[in-house]
Amino acid sequence: MTGQISFPRQYARTQRFTLGAPRAFTVSPDGTRVVFLRSRSGTDRANLLWVRDLESGQERIAADPAALLGGASEELSAEERARRERSREGSAGVVGYAVDEAVELAAFALSGRLFTAELRAGTARELPVPGPVVDPRPSPDGRRVAYVAGGALRVVDADGAGDRALAAPGGGESENADGVTYGLAEFIAAEEMDRSRGFWWSPDSERLLVARVDESPVQRWWIADPANPDREPQEVAYPAAGTPNADVRLLLIGLDGSRTEVEWDRAAYPYLARVHWSPAGPPLLLVQARDQRGQLYLTVDTETGRTRMLHADEDPVWLDLFPGVPAWTPDGRLVRIADEGGARVLVVGARPLTGPQLHVRAVLDVSQADILISASAGPEASDPAIGEIHVHRVNELGTERLSEGQGVHSAVRSGTVSVLSSATLGASGATARVLSDGKSVATITSYAEQPVLTARARLTEAGTRRIPCAVLLPTDYREDQGPLPVLMDPYGGPHGQRVVAAHNPHLTSQWFADQGFAVVVADGRGTPGRSPAWEKGVMNDFAGATLDDQVEALQGLAGNHPLDLSRVAIRGWSYGGYLAALAVLRRPDVFHAGVAGAPVTDFRLYDTHYTERYLGHPDEQGKVYAANSLVTDEGLSGAAETHRPLMIIHGLADDNVVAAHTLRLSSALLAAGRPHEVLPLSGVTHMTPQEQVAENLLLLQVAFLKRSLGMA
Repeated sequence: MTGQISFPRQYARTQRFTLGAPRAFTVSPDGTRVVFLRSRSGTDRANLLWVRDLESGQERIAADPAALLGGASEELSAEERARRERSREGSAGVVGYAVDEAVELAAFALSGRLFTAELRAGTARELPVPGPVVDPRPSPDGRRVAYVAGGALRVVDADGAGDRALAAPGGGESENADGVTYGLAEFIAAEEMDRSRGFWWSPDSERLLVARVDESPVQRWWIADPANPDREPQEVAYPAAGTPNADVRLLLIGLDGSRTEVEWDRAAYPYLARVHWSPAGPPLLLVQARDQRGQLYLTVDTETGRTRMLHADEDPVWLDLFPGVPAWTPDGRLVRIADEGGARVLVVGARPLTGPQLHVRAVLDVSQADILISASAGPEASDPAIGEIHVHRVNELGTERLSEGQGVHSAVRSGTVSVLSSATLGASGATARVLSDGKSVATITSYAEQPVLTARARLTEAGTRRIPCAVLLPTDYREDQGPLPVLMDPYGGPHGQRVVAAHNPHLTSQWFADQGFAVVVADGRGTPGRSPAWEKGVMNDFAGATLDDQVEALQGLAGNHPLDLSRVAIRGWSYGGYLAALAVLRRPDVFHAGVAGAPVTDFRLYDTHYTERYLGHPDEQGKVYAANSLVTDEGLSGAAETHRPLMIIHGLADDNVVAAHTLRLSSALLAAGRPHEVLPLSGVTHMTPQEQVAENLLLLQVAFLKRSLGMA
């Protein structure tokens, strides 16, 4: 290949320009070291474990996968592949690690084998244990490592001696090993609750809280690879809306062999959403009702396993889960995030410490002096600060913003040292600065590649609802060229904010703009980062609210942007794919072509925790499910008479939005006599496929859209 690499190829090869960028920071409590992951270049998938010595300023390698594996290729177990799919992890090497309290010992898995690294010495070694190993975690005192292998929770001394199982499937007299695991997060927790862990060490390193998951009640689906008919289909335990979830219990297990079940009303609150165990208090649990309108904060008596309610939340719509909470302050007060008075606020004990000027998104650190949070502008902020996320320190005296400039910021902290990561609209990637007592003392080097194009996103608001939008025009666009064909490029649904004040998230939209489109990204109701009412405005109404807001944003922008409303297309992936197909089927008066990637088409086929939060239980809300789905047992749902071109793309190995969604929609379209195109991707999951396929997918989409809109 000669000349400059194409953007689609570069975008895929660099995994959206994430390779080579430092991530997963940990600051040692003595303030002398920062631990992080980073690959050697912007195209190298293999992450190494690095340590930045703040006194000397040197960055050194603590663990090199190539050296530890002797140059052999990684081999991933089914459990590890599932963990990476749930976390959308596409890199290789050390993709995650855990440390002891002093941040002197790190543990990680490579190719199903257990490794530890002495972070001061910079040496790594393998511990000979049964595999394949999943999610190893050192005890707080650094003397032992707990891990999961074969569905059993095991523990080994840090020197490799004394390996043993603390809890294993089939270990009890009445326990059937089929479908039971100890120490792993179930599908729903990992995919929807942002809980990837299944065990937690006690502060004294003598016991663990361990999730026991029994998937035998969950219905089985089969995911085949039609391109390889000689391979057996993969069996997947998938809890679709209205069907049984896994049975999740929590056990207190001592290194001495003691075992106590933690007791709470699991019938009323079956979802184990959060677990927190720190020296500041007893274990904290957050458990949710299945309809997610009620949840309890519980403390655990570590002698008896009984729980005591510390706080109860109720919401007539639903209750969200947030990173970093619940937690204890050092003096034993409960830290939580709550929706109160129309705002999302930080609450410590019984007192809200923030108001409607901020929309709190996560708790980043809790110290004696303050609480570190990330937040965007709240419903009563004087400046909407479109797409911005900032880091603030909060205490009883008030709130102070620590991050500066328009952008998206986050931080990790220990003591007086923090790592502040900042991305802006004007520069590619993110900058990670180390701060000590608020002063910059170092910058963690990034090896991420510079994109071959520059995104020029203009952030604005549109319509009477002031819908946050990003508008991108061709790089060489001149006003005398007149209006352009429009491409709406949304995600447009829960959990997926696309309008952000950062450069790289807009790169693909800019590439489409450079093909001759005016690209509009609109974050309508349901998308995060604005207010509880904005997020909860989609209750029982995905199809109405999110589609209406795309139309309102388009029409609201047309007055002061060069948009040709006679040629409007829409594309998206996952929820955005659902929205794209919905647009051309139900609003062909507005949308003239669509590309739907991995769309949910029948919400009865999507999982419990997500779907029931927004649409209720299908046995009780059958009409709601039919109204919001693209297809039902009777065929197309709510489709207008006018036909518009539609391309549907789906990975056949997708275990999140299974390919049945696209196949059922295609069958219904065919039965209705509606022409459409389907691109089935063999071996591809819900994540971005290999670079050649990813590049050609973008090129095929452009060709389809230009052809459908009559562009020369």
